[in-house]
Amino acid sequence: MSRVMVLNGPNLGRLGSREPDVYGDQDLSALRVLLADAAGETIEIDLRQTDDEAELVRWLHEAVDAASPVVLNPAAFTHYSYALRDAAALVTKAGIPLVEVHISNPHAREEFRHTSVISGIATGVVAGFGFDSYLLALDAVRRIMTR
Repeated sequence: MSRVMVLNGPNLGRLGSREPDVYGDQDLSALRVLLADAAGETIEIDLRQTDDEAELVRWLHEAVDAASPVVLNPAAFTHYSYALRDAAALVTKAGIPLVEVHISNPHAREEFRHTSVISGIATGVVAGFGFDSYLLALDAVRRIMTR
Protein backbone atom coordinates (compact mmCIF):
# COMPACT_ATOMS: atom_id res chain seq x y z
CA MET A 1 0.00 0.00 0.00
CA SER A 2 1.31 3.45 -0.90
CA ARG A 3 1.06 6.37 1.49
CA VAL A 4 0.07 9.88 0.42
CA MET A 5 0.69 12.70 2.85
CA VAL A 6 -2.08 15.30 2.81
CA LEU A 7 -0.61 18.31 4.57
CA ASN A 8 -2.61 21.36 5.58
CA GLY A 9 -1.33 24.70 6.81
CA PRO A 10 -2.56 27.41 9.15
CA ASN A 11 -6.19 27.93 10.07
CA LEU A 12 -7.37 24.84 8.20
CA GLY A 13 -7.99 23.20 11.57
CA ARG A 14 -10.92 25.63 11.74
CA LEU A 15 -12.61 24.29 8.62
CA GLY A 16 -16.34 23.95 9.12
CA SER A 17 -16.57 27.11 11.20
CA ARG A 18 -14.10 29.44 9.46
CA GLU A 19 -15.72 31.44 6.66
CA PRO A 20 -18.11 28.69 5.50
CA ASP A 21 -19.10 30.87 2.54
CA VAL A 22 -15.50 30.53 1.27
CA TYR A 23 -14.35 27.16 2.65
CA GLY A 24 -17.62 25.25 3.08
CA ASP A 25 -19.14 23.80 6.21
CA GLN A 26 -17.22 20.52 6.42
CA ASP A 27 -14.26 19.99 8.74
CA LEU A 28 -11.00 18.03 8.49
CA SER A 29 -12.70 14.90 9.82
CA ALA A 30 -15.07 14.98 6.87
CA LEU A 31 -12.11 15.51 4.53
CA ARG A 32 -10.35 12.51 6.08
CA VAL A 33 -13.38 10.28 5.41
CA LEU A 34 -13.78 11.62 1.86
CA LEU A 35 -10.13 10.95 1.02
CA ALA A 36 -10.07 7.52 2.67
CA ASP A 37 -13.13 6.49 0.65
CA ALA A 38 -11.53 7.75 -2.56
CA ALA A 39 -8.20 6.09 -1.77
CA GLY A 40 -9.73 2.67 -1.30
CA GLU A 41 -7.47 -0.22 -0.38
CA THR A 42 -4.49 0.88 -2.48
CA ILE A 43 -3.51 4.17 -0.83
CA GLU A 44 -3.10 5.12 2.82
CA ILE A 45 -4.04 8.73 3.50
CA ASP A 46 -1.89 10.45 6.12
CA LEU A 47 -3.82 13.70 6.72
CA ARG A 48 -2.21 16.31 8.95
CA GLN A 49 -2.79 19.96 9.83
CA THR A 50 -0.59 22.48 11.59
CA ASP A 51 -0.46 26.19 12.21
CA ASP A 52 3.33 25.91 12.63
CA GLU A 53 5.52 26.63 9.59
CA ALA A 54 8.49 24.69 10.99
CA GLU A 55 6.36 21.60 11.56
CA LEU A 56 5.08 21.73 7.98
CA VAL A 57 8.68 21.98 6.74
CA ARG A 58 9.62 18.93 8.87
CA TRP A 59 6.70 16.98 7.38
CA LEU A 60 7.93 17.75 3.87
CA HIS A 61 11.39 16.51 4.88
CA GLU A 62 9.69 13.35 6.15
CA ALA A 63 7.95 12.96 2.78
CA VAL A 64 11.31 13.13 1.01
CA ASP A 65 12.87 10.57 3.37
CA ALA A 66 9.92 8.19 2.94
CA ALA A 67 9.42 8.94 -0.78
CA SER A 68 5.76 9.74 -0.02
CA PRO A 69 3.76 11.78 -2.52
CA VAL A 70 2.28 14.96 -1.07
CA VAL A 71 -0.99 16.82 -1.46
CA LEU A 72 -0.23 20.21 0.09
CA ASN A 73 -2.62 22.98 1.07
CA PRO A 74 -0.13 25.57 2.31
CA ALA A 75 -2.95 28.00 3.22
CA ALA A 76 -1.55 31.44 4.12
CA PHE A 77 2.03 30.15 3.77
CA THR A 78 1.29 29.94 0.02
CA HIS A 79 2.00 33.60 -0.47
CA TYR A 80 5.23 34.20 1.42
CA SER A 81 6.91 31.15 2.95
CA TYR A 82 10.19 30.62 1.15
CA ALA A 83 11.15 28.07 3.80
CA LEU A 84 8.09 26.03 2.83
CA ARG A 85 8.86 26.53 -0.87
CA ASP A 86 12.41 25.24 -0.40
CA ALA A 87 11.16 22.19 1.52
CA ALA A 88 8.53 21.50 -1.15
CA ALA A 89 11.23 21.78 -3.82
CA LEU A 90 13.15 18.99 -2.06
CA VAL A 91 10.11 16.77 -2.64
CA THR A 92 9.75 17.47 -6.35
CA LYS A 93 13.51 17.47 -7.02
CA ALA A 94 13.56 13.96 -5.53
CA GLY A 95 11.07 12.96 -8.22
CA ILE A 96 8.18 12.69 -5.75
CA PRO A 97 4.83 14.20 -6.79
CA LEU A 98 3.66 17.25 -4.85
CA VAL A 99 0.29 18.73 -5.77
CA GLU A 100 -0.64 22.13 -4.34
CA VAL A 101 -4.33 22.41 -3.48
CA HIS A 102 -6.67 25.18 -2.44
CA ILE A 103 -10.29 24.86 -1.42
CA SER A 104 -11.17 28.28 -2.84
CA ASN A 105 -9.83 29.86 -6.01
CA PRO A 106 -7.10 32.26 -4.83
CA HIS A 107 -7.28 34.16 -8.14
CA ALA A 108 -10.92 35.04 -7.50
CA ARG A 109 -10.08 36.54 -4.10
CA GLU A 110 -7.98 39.41 -2.75
CA GLU A 111 -4.98 40.35 -4.88
CA PHE A 112 -2.41 39.30 -2.27
CA ARG A 113 -3.71 35.73 -2.65
CA HIS A 114 -2.93 35.65 -6.40
CA THR A 115 0.76 34.86 -5.89
CA SER A 116 1.98 31.45 -4.78
CA VAL A 117 5.62 30.79 -3.98
CA ILE A 118 4.80 27.06 -4.10
CA SER A 119 3.18 26.74 -7.55
CA GLY A 120 6.41 27.16 -9.49
CA ILE A 121 7.96 24.04 -7.98
CA ALA A 122 4.80 21.94 -7.54
CA THR A 123 4.06 19.04 -9.85
CA GLY A 124 0.62 20.60 -10.35
CA VAL A 125 -1.97 22.88 -8.78
CA VAL A 126 -5.70 22.31 -8.16
CA ALA A 127 -7.81 25.16 -6.79
CA GLY A 128 -11.35 26.35 -6.47
CA PHE A 129 -13.30 23.08 -6.24
CA GLY A 130 -13.85 22.88 -2.49
CA PHE A 131 -12.93 19.50 -1.03
CA ASP A 132 -13.05 18.13 -4.58
CA SER A 133 -9.71 19.92 -5.07
CA TYR A 134 -8.20 17.27 -2.78
CA LEU A 135 -9.90 14.46 -4.70
CA LEU A 136 -8.59 15.79 -8.00
CA ALA A 137 -5.10 16.08 -6.51
CA LEU A 138 -5.29 12.53 -5.15
CA ASP A 139 -6.37 11.28 -8.57
CA ALA A 140 -3.41 13.08 -10.18
CA VAL A 141 -1.00 11.56 -7.65
CA ARG A 142 -2.47 8.10 -8.25
CA ARG A 143 -2.01 8.50 -12.02
CA ILE A 144 1.57 9.69 -11.62
CA MET A 145 2.38 6.79 -9.28
CA THR A 146 1.09 4.21 -11.77
CA ARG A 147 3.01 5.48 -14.80
